[in-house]
Amino acid sequence: MTEKIKHENELTATPSRMARYHTQTTTPKKEPANTPKKQASTQETMVQSTVWLTVGNIFSRLLGAVYVIPWYMWMQPHGEAANYLYTKGYNVYALFLMISTAGIPAAVAKQTARYNSMNEYGLSKKLLFYTMRLMTIGGVICAAIMFLGAPYLSQGNPDLVPVMRSLSVVLLIFPAMSVIRGFFQGNNNMKPYAISQIIEQIARVCYMLASAFIIMQINNGSYKTAVVYSTFAAFIGVAFAMAVLLFALFKERTAFRTLVKESNNQLTFSGRQLVLQMIAQAIPFIIVGSGISIFKLIDQYSFEKIMSLVTDYSAAKNAELFALISANPDKLTMVVIALGTAMATAGLPLITERFTKKDQAGLARLVTNNIQLLFFVMMPATIGMIVLSYPLNTLFYRPNPLGAELLAASCVVGIMMGLLMVCSTMLQGLDGNMQAVSFLGIGVLVKVLTQFPLIFLFKAYGPLIATFIGLLVANMFLLDRIHVLSRFPFRETASSIAKVTVMSLAMGVVAFAVKFGCELILSSDSKVQSMIIILIVAASGGLTYILLALKTRMADKLLGSRVDGIRRRLHMR
Repeated sequence: MTEKIKHENELTATPSRMARYHTQTTTPKKEPANTPKKQASTQETMVQSTVWLTVGNIFSRLLGAVYVIPWYMWMQPHGEAANYLYTKGYNVYALFLMISTAGIPAAVAKQTARYNSMNEYGLSKKLLFYTMRLMTIGGVICAAIMFLGAPYLSQGNPDLVPVMRSLSVVLLIFPAMSVIRGFFQGNNNMKPYAISQIIEQIARVCYMLASAFIIMQINNGSYKTAVVYSTFAAFIGVAFAMAVLLFALFKERTAFRTLVKESNNQLTFSGRQLVLQMIAQAIPFIIVGSGISIFKLIDQYSFEKIMSLVTDYSAAKNAELFALISANPDKLTMVVIALGTAMATAGLPLITERFTKKDQAGLARLVTNNIQLLFFVMMPATIGMIVLSYPLNTLFYRPNPLGAELLAASCVVGIMMGLLMVCSTMLQGLDGNMQAVSFLGIGVLVKVLTQFPLIFLFKAYGPLIATFIGLLVANMFLLDRIHVLSRFPFRETASSIAKVTVMSLAMGVVAFAVKFGCELILSSDSKVQSMIIILIVAASGGLTYILLALKTRMADKLLGSRVDGIRRRLHMR
């Protein structure tokens, strides 16, 4: 029944979809779930959702990394102090943001998909409005606590108080906005979700850079004032994003009303029961969603202490190494990991729908396609970043051979992080919430037990290797349980991953050769020339991978039949 969710703009733009919608709502006889037409439609829905979320996530990550360059420059000679205030304020804000949202949006998406698959669209609507009320109240409470408690949270730093208070107002909107995003996700309509992400980031960065330039460069003002305006930019971004989502809800109200009228209305829950369901669903999502952060926190609190025991490095040297394994790579590797997040978010509603309907064949097909799609996108991106690790490190930071090597190692770990996001979310979609939490706990335990000996043996590489092993163990447990529940074709999945890996390695060879040629005339120690090298190598490597994906028909298998039109235009068989 989820495929009946056809939004107003889609109904008017695609007559065939409208016809199918009316057929489904007026004809008692239903098409078998495993027909070719249904398979293609489900696969294309997931691919389309993944594309929208990938675009939104990656655009946000990239813009979030690039804006730092001019902002930091305009703050001079107070760049370090400004960045200190900004980061300190955001760390507290991130904690309140997690508390105020509490995993509810992901739970809303899962429950919305479940009710829709049972033709209980009325419950989905009721869930949306009750949860929005709850989250709005929670947001107001959290905003008040952060605003009034800023003098205490700042640890006696008066400059941090206005920074924290400027961020507290975001909590008035963000929780309710997250619920609407979860509702669209549960309805397999990621377009408003992704567009709201993009608009939010554009509005935030534009306001931040404009205010910083006016205050610092035109008015020669205080960097402290500029930081307060820069952090308030988060509210501007969220306000624009909320407007986009509300407009999308208003635009599609007719389609939603039609589906509500046609609901079975056999299930009834009070608002309180719906809220309690959300809380029960949200707790595992919080824990699993914090998985990557938990691994990073282990490094944050143990790496420098262990290094001081096993080496004679100075405290400053250990702090520098920690920056090279954690702080510096994060902005770049999280762009790749965002791909994994997009895959996990896009696939959750469809997997929940198939599981609820007990469509074993459809469920197995979705699971294997989700896993293959992850590697299809992440593998070439990871290998490309490894090839370009030195110029990337130069562009964003400074020329540093060790920093480039640790960035490359972090990219490899990123594959495991992306797989964790996909597998844990899929298992939660299969009602394996507590199992996902327990498997994550096993991975964390492995990380803790291997941390000391691996740092002793491999120094700065030790934490990355420990994280890789911990995530690998967690992913093996997750995949095994997912296989038991969905019976996805393991051999076919492994074969496809192997093909993608070979294609990615072939792309990597081409990218390395092009990079070698570029460095004969350009220097990777220069920021400008590094950027030129990155653009040339990325273009050549990306084109190579696309051609290989089309030639091997791997793109058709994972992205749908529309890819065949691209091949015809390129005169490829």
